[in-house]
Amino acid sequence: MRQGLSSPVEVLPAQGTQEVAGTMATQSVARAMTRETSSPSNPQYPAWQSAYEASLSELDPKKRLERVHSAEAAIFNRLQQLAQSAESADHSAEQQAIADALSTLRFLKRDKLNFPDWKTE
Repeated sequence: MRQGLSSPVEVLPAQGTQEVAGTMATQSVARAMTRETSSPSNPQYPAWQSAYEASLSELDPKKRLERVHSAEAAIFNRLQQLAQSAESADHSAEQQAIADALSTLRFLKRDKLNFPDWKTE
């Protein structure tokens, strides 16, 4: 029992998680990003989300690196499109989803693919 809690708390893995080499590799991150408004077969942001979700589900490190690079390229292309689109269109939800996705890709590169941590807090 944790201090300050009146009852024991059991932490369970989120739906869609897999135990890989002693760490959790979760696919629920992608679903949380879109607030359950899309699915892998019907992504909310198809220009980049399919490539992103593929990078999350890949377990082979070499293939995962390729998928991460593909997702980053798809996100970059979409950001270019958004920058050139009409100013009146509100893309704030997609821009937040992209920021979340890039953060998760950075985690994958650092913790799963052993890239150095280039971002300092």
